[in-house]
Amino acid sequence: MQGSLDINPQPADILTGLVGADSARAWLGAAAAAGDVGAMLIGLPRLQSVNLAYGQSAGDRVLVAMAQRIRDFAKTDIGGDMLIARLTGGQFLIGSRQPPERERWQYLAEALGRVIARTLPVEGDALQLVPRIALIASRGSHSGDSVIDSLVRAAAKLERLPGRRILWAGEGRGAPGASLALLEADLLGAMHRGEITVLFQPQYAVHSGELTGAEALARWHHPRFGRIAAETLFAVADRGDLVAQLSRHIAALALGLAAHWPSPLRLSLNITAEDFALGDVAANMRGLIDTSGFAPERLTLEITEQALIGDFAASAQALQSLAGDGVQVALDDFGTGYSNFRALRALPLHVLKLDQSLIEDIVEDPRDRAIVVAMIAMARAFDLKVIAEGVETAAQLAILAAAGCDTFQGFVRSGPISAEEFAHLAR
Repeated sequence: MQGSLDINPQPADILTGLVGADSARAWLGAAAAAGDVGAMLIGLPRLQSVNLAYGQSAGDRVLVAMAQRIRDFAKTDIGGDMLIARLTGGQFLIGSRQPPERERWQYLAEALGRVIARTLPVEGDALQLVPRIALIASRGSHSGDSVIDSLVRAAAKLERLPGRRILWAGEGRGAPGASLALLEADLLGAMHRGEITVLFQPQYAVHSGELTGAEALARWHHPRFGRIAAETLFAVADRGDLVAQLSRHIAALALGLAAHWPSPLRLSLNITAEDFALGDVAANMRGLIDTSGFAPERLTLEITEQALIGDFAASAQALQSLAGDGVQVALDDFGTGYSNFRALRALPLHVLKLDQSLIEDIVEDPRDRAIVVAMIAMARAFDLKVIAEGVETAAQLAILAAAGCDTFQGFVRSGPISAEEFAHLAR
């Protein structure tokens, strides 16, 4: 379904696929008449302040970035027969014809809230928009108007509840749901029960389009709450001091699966700060590689600057040791955080990975485009390869190709897929 969007033309092009308020009401009404329907109304109360502080153009770019986060989350974590709409201003709506049970709908709202609230660079500042989310699970016999009106009333009530971020329509308090505390108790057993699985985000050569490998991403298939994405999974693990154990579990799974890939396809694994904190990350990784039979020269370890903060010298030494085995090292999320040049000088880097936030607006914003082109040129000066993540359009890909980017990943070619799907793709 398509609908008109009451925003400037430039963001409207990027937001293609989001319906308007009238179409959303009709969709929800038809869905409710046919059976159960679930919906969540996402509000961005500080968006008007962004317009006042930075100007309408910057506000539009923030609006587009928030819409992309909502759309990507809905695609990967909700899926099925659903609707994504923009109602007005900074209000978005997600509807589902097959709404999950109440606890999972609550959990999905919590997870979406964390995704939206990630830091966003705006005019040199680090901006964080914390959303307010109203929820409803309608059991038939409701019109589209009544569903949206109930959500709007809940959203208005949220504004009068300081500190609250999520509220169920028709209730004065939030429903007890799948909070991190409830999930924490299940995580340790989930690894033993095989509920933690690995998806693979395919990576492609920019110029030839050839498949070059994949990044391993974790998913938790919870027997009650359904699919839980990596961000929430690691937040749960962090509460239970299980990050290092979870990271090792994911690495072992991914390496075992990748051992059957044809050469020269590469596997990328994320390494956490907790992995380094154990003090034996090189020995642990070497043991996993040996057990799996995967060739170390086809492995890339992705690290962030945050992962190195604890003991930079020891972390660099561990990475140097693994690089001596042929393992490559990628600096992930480059262009966010501090982007410390110390890492470029002191670490055995082979790859810079450009964060999705840098790629989002390179078609529309000359400044963002200039930043990405400059980063790729800098990587060339350091003799580093460049991977761009979050590439969603052919226009973005064309700019990256002209700038000399080597590899890309993103929905322009493929989202994360199962191990079986990737094995088929590799063949």
